[in-house]
Amino acid sequence: MRMTSLVALLVLGVATATLPACASDDPAPAAAQPSPTAEPDALATGEQGGVAPAARDGLGGPGASPSPKPAGKALAAGNPKGSATVPAEARAVDTSKPTRTIGTGTPASCTSTAVVKAVAAGGIITFNCGPAPVTIKMAATAKVRNANGPKVVLDGGGRVTLSGQGKRRILYMNTCDEAQGWTTSHCQNQDHPQLTVQNLTFADGNSTGDKVEGGGGGAIFVRGGRFKVVNSRFVRNRCDRTGPDLGGAAIRVLSQYENKPVYVVDSTFGGAAGQGGVCSNGGALSSIGVSWVVLNSVLSHNEAIGSGANPAKSGTPGGGSGGAIYCDGNEFTVRIAGTIIENNRANEGGGAIFFVSNNRTGTMTIEKSTLRRNPSGKFETRGFPGIFFLGARNPTVSGSKLS
Repeated sequence: MRMTSLVALLVLGVATATLPACASDDPAPAAAQPSPTAEPDALATGEQGGVAPAARDGLGGPGASPSPKPAGKALAAGNPKGSATVPAEARAVDTSKPTRTIGTGTPASCTSTAVVKAVAAGGIITFNCGPAPVTIKMAATAKVRNANGPKVVLDGGGRVTLSGQGKRRILYMNTCDEAQGWTTSHCQNQDHPQLTVQNLTFADGNSTGDKVEGGGGGAIFVRGGRFKVVNSRFVRNRCDRTGPDLGGAAIRVLSQYENKPVYVVDSTFGGAAGQGGVCSNGGALSSIGVSWVVLNSVLSHNEAIGSGANPAKSGTPGGGSGGAIYCDGNEFTVRIAGTIIENNRANEGGGAIFFVSNNRTGTMTIEKSTLRRNPSGKFETRGFPGIFFLGARNPTVSGSKLS
């Protein structure tokens, strides 16, 4: 049954997500500036983001390739008909001169141990596993060491799948995790490490039961630094089935440097029946206080299966919002362009997208995208099928179809 946002607010209450403390002198992440209202042909304008300090050259920087997709790629991901302009810092990183290579030319040489070791060492990482597609069964989660990098780039060349085997999270970065090394006194708001995953498939990640930092992030968990995803696939990932706020069967992000956005470019989450992510909230993506730019991508067949919304209604475990995307916090923005979001569902609200800006400063724009067949079990915002939205104003929609 669809209900208006007013009724939904009464059911939902006010979301109260907060981040765990990092250190007593941590400043709060800088507020994001709301995205400008989309022009009629907003896809042609792109979004350039901010300028990183001189000490870093950003996620793309001088080494960014001219195209987010290498020629002759073996991995088909994203929306091939998407026409959103990809800004320079959102493009794939040039990996023609890798810092280190996993494998010596055979599938057997590409091991979980090698992946874990390479990610910990940082730098630009490629694979040499032979000419055929290969699946690496992860026996442990690969964890970024905060002092290494500052860039950590994992490029599968379109032929590598990292599998959590339904047992574990695949990739982890947390600038506030003392076990990975503290490199500043303000871990929530530092510009490094800068993690990029590209030309990879992440399959069968599962963070169920891992409640550190609130849980979630079945395939990838990120807190701090910078993060982007280019030309990658996420299939059959999982996180806890119930709980308010907890989410992100594929990706969970908490805080980014100066609240710069997470870029998701030419990537697929789910893509077919039985391939989507499943979690209490955010069957694909989930965040608190984080801005997103999702370009030329596909999010389909993902599910938010919790019950009781957020905060959890009396007698319920909570959750069930944001079939594909769950965003909570204060100052943040979401921009979706050239993207298809379809056949996702939420037990509670926002079959496609759940967006709550607690202080009502957040904004969302949807440009030349298609959102369809994303049922919301109990509530959504009137006039925006598949979306529950509380922010500065209603979502800005241009050249898009919502049904």
